[in-house]
Amino acid sequence: MTEGESPSVPAQAAGSQRLAILLAMAMFVLVVDTSLMNVSISAVVRDLDTTVSGVQSAIALEALVSAAFILIGSKVGDLIGRKRAYVLGLLGYAVGALAMTLAQGLTAIIIFWAVVGGIGASLLLPAMQSLIHGNFEGAAQVKAYALVGAAAAIAAAVGPLLGGFITTYLSWRVGFLLEILIIAIVLLNIRLVRDAPYTGPREVDLVGAVLSVLGMGGIVLGILVWQEGGESVAALLAVGAIAMAALVFWLTRRKRQGKPTLLDPDLFKSKHFRLGITQQMLQQIALGGTMIALPIYLQMVLEYNALLSGLSIAPLSLSMFGMALLAGRRAGTRRPSSIIRLGFALLTVGMLLLLPIVPRADSGWWLLVPLLIAGSGLGLLVSQLNNYTLAPISEERVSEAAGVNSAGGSFGLSFGLAFAGAIMLATLSVTFTDMAEHSTVLPPAEQQQVAQALEDDAELMSNTQLEEQLKGQPEQIQDEIIRINTDARPLALQVALLVPILASLVGLANSFRMVRLPDVKPSGSVEGMALG
Repeated sequence: MTEGESPSVPAQAAGSQRLAILLAMAMFVLVVDTSLMNVSISAVVRDLDTTVSGVQSAIALEALVSAAFILIGSKVGDLIGRKRAYVLGLLGYAVGALAMTLAQGLTAIIIFWAVVGGIGASLLLPAMQSLIHGNFEGAAQVKAYALVGAAAAIAAAVGPLLGGFITTYLSWRVGFLLEILIIAIVLLNIRLVRDAPYTGPREVDLVGAVLSVLGMGGIVLGILVWQEGGESVAALLAVGAIAMAALVFWLTRRKRQGKPTLLDPDLFKSKHFRLGITQQMLQQIALGGTMIALPIYLQMVLEYNALLSGLSIAPLSLSMFGMALLAGRRAGTRRPSSIIRLGFALLTVGMLLLLPIVPRADSGWWLLVPLLIAGSGLGLLVSQLNNYTLAPISEERVSEAAGVNSAGGSFGLSFGLAFAGAIMLATLSVTFTDMAEHSTVLPPAEQQQVAQALEDDAELMSNTQLEEQLKGQPEQIQDEIIRINTDARPLALQVALLVPILASLVGLANSFRMVRLPDVKPSGSVEGMALG
């Protein structure tokens, strides 16, 4: 008798609404976690006496670890049992949340929240998908997928508001403590979950697993190292690119030899799947770039607290949630590819409108209309992309395809977070140094000192933080450096916004290719499968 067949498990658990709610609670924590970090950047920086770039790197690293290990996490679940992988994933997330609750420095956050928590997410997502498929049947299964998907959408919508409120009136640590409590409730009811047995090959493609981690990890880590001013950036990027190319060759070769592969390369023979994965990744690059640039802008330039930052970002998340619901119900006979094209068009327009606003805005109200437009575009994409991507995939391969889809999205998110943050700090360094060197107020010695300080550690600061550091300097010098900081930051943030803009433009161009392809109707079992 297996663990999942214990007589203590109620027979009706397969269709239990309570089980579906518990799975939805786990998904809620998974999604709300990053939102909490985004709106709490300035509070974390202040409380831990660290830097914006350090916290941003941790956020990007968490998404990267999740993406790099999600395909491996799926195979681990096959080998040790999906229920056990689900439990380990929840425990990994709980360790990360506990580290955030108790952390006294950035190192603990990077090790436990970003790495351990990221690995937890890579185990949790594929295991949850398999458990829903194995614990529910027919209409109950469709409802379970809908409930878990709704939990993810609600978490994305209310995450900035909830995180902002908790951080402002309590503490960002309380938010992560609440995550631990939710995970504890889920784990205390783990007996309701029946394991979903795996009957496929048990051989592990270790080479493919290593190449996938090196490929995605090398690219994003290279960007993070560049951001922090480290060395070997080119080497890391080269390792990533070579590993990705080697992974393609390895998978194709293993497939020809009839040996088990990390993922089936034949999935990519479908144009719908290739385009869907690409669009999913571009959507997440745009979202990641936006969700790191705007919170930093609001907290470091406008000096908003977490609640005001959450309120200012809320139009993006709420319109995304509302439009996704509306499009899901009212799509009717409209072609998914046409809805996707409209989604990327709205996302592009919203992002472009932000560019001229950033240097002029003195409050979050200026962002309202562009964020409503961009959020509506993202909502249209969310409502269609998963099903479009998985529609041509047969039922027996849809779980694997959904894992690839989740990996592509997670990689896009980590890339957007890392690249937007890195290019923002690089632009700030160049602009600040150039303005200092051409200043008619700063003496040559001060110009060289500013340039050297930025070369060693480029850092986005609020004017209040900078004033604290400049105490003791002549008033004329203080005023000039504050002026340079005020002028340099909007340009750096405008350049960071080019990351989501370029991603949405490429997605818009790709959408015209999608429209030319015939529609493929997904089966009932495919709908809602991609949860990540």
